Amino acid sequence: MATYDLVVIGTGPGGYVCAVRASQLGMKVAVVEKNATLGGTCLNVGCMPSKALLHASEMFEEAGHSFAKMGVNVSAPKLELPAMMNFKQQGIDGNVKGVEFLMKKNKVDVLKGTGKILGTGKVEVSADGKSQVIETKNIVIATGSDIARLKGIEIDEKRIVSSTGALSLDKVPGKLLIVGAGVIGLELGSVWKRLGAEVVVVEFLDRILPGMDGEIAKQFQRILEKQGFAFKLGAKVTAVDTSGKSLKATIEPAAGGAAETLDADVVLVCIGRVPYTDGLGLKEAGVALDNRGRVQIDPHFATSLKGVYAIGDVVAGPMLAHKAEDEGVAVAEIIAGQAGHVNYDVIPGVVYTTPEVSSVGKTEEELKQAGVAYTVGKFPFTANGRSKVNQTTDGFVKILADAKTDRVLGVHIIGIEAGEMIHEACVLMEFGGSAEDLARTCHAHPTRSEAVKEAALAVGKRAIHM
Repeated sequence: MATYDLVVIGTGPGGYVCAVRASQLGMKVAVVEKNATLGGTCLNVGCMPSKALLHASEMFEEAGHSFAKMGVNVSAPKLELPAMMNFKQQGIDGNVKGVEFLMKKNKVDVLKGTGKILGTGKVEVSADGKSQVIETKNIVIATGSDIARLKGIEIDEKRIVSSTGALSLDKVPGKLLIVGAGVIGLELGSVWKRLGAEVVVVEFLDRILPGMDGEIAKQFQRILEKQGFAFKLGAKVTAVDTSGKSLKATIEPAAGGAAETLDADVVLVCIGRVPYTDGLGLKEAGVALDNRGRVQIDPHFATSLKGVYAIGDVVAGPMLAHKAEDEGVAVAEIIAGQAGHVNYDVIPGVVYTTPEVSSVGKTEEELKQAGVAYTVGKFPFTANGRSKVNQTTDGFVKILADAKTDRVLGVHIIGIEAGEMIHEACVLMEFGGSAEDLARTCHAHPTRSEAVKEAALAVGKRAIHM
């Protein structure tokens, strides 16, 4: 019987990062993975392949619509979807091999099969009808999340698809109906819109990007509509008739009222994700779940069963790969007797569309609800020199600071490369920095990041270029 200091169940970003950090700290570590490849949803059917298709489709769009105005004359681009899918797969393969290399480099044993917790210190690993019991001092549950499903609408990954199927369509749909106006739906909608699909997004709420700053979401919706997206907000899809050549979706107002029918070639259901705990034996082992099916943990990631911890999408908090990674590092350090910690007030979020949307910290809505007095500094990319000469002026930077202390409480950006720009705000906020600190930090010229400095200056009503 194999014996370890730590067994991690799941090799997504949280799981494999946890294993690497634990190995660095001198532990004997194994990971359990039921899929053929390592890397979890993120590397195989989520973050990474979607970014490959977003990039490729953006290049296709640029070649077809933007090159000419810059004096670059090329013939109209022709889409070769199989080749684009191959480009995506090359990216997946490279990242998956990278994780395999990290496991070997850090002497982490990879146990292929389904993991089940039998109790404190015991994990059963089953594959191909055979099972073995592994003894370990500690267990980390890092099994991630699964797609949320709509009642009465069956996903076949061909015509009615989840994000997984939407990443592997064999042809561009004429009409794509997206259920849910969150990050995943808008990113995948962007891919297929650029490649020629007609895109309609149905959202139950009266706004897109739930949880993001409201002002940012409103401008982003206007930009997407300009790109050709159509939105039906405050509406729900109640049924999809698959009997005909085209799908017929029944859409009703969320508040009640007359239904309408929309034709579609593909329906993409992306209404969120749910914790994945199937087959882990949590109930039998005595691991408590909350009312949303998430594993309950204390501030040190410990579950109700001694020696068992949980991180990532399977516990409370934003379902983001980088949040899982930070938790993986923190729990490994805690198990090693160190002071592992995650600052949940500084977890950035990014929508990888064109333009990108990024956010860290509090929104205006959250500050109002909490009764916090704050000041706002905003700066548009229309007034940013680099954005002007590149003719990429959509969007703005918005900084929210405490009215009394000037400490930065939230930063929200919509614009080209917003996902890269957000991190200076993250560093500033980790150190409890003020808008004044950011405003007095020299920024290279000409860069888009100067808009961040100008927004910080605008908090004190002293922006230079506006």
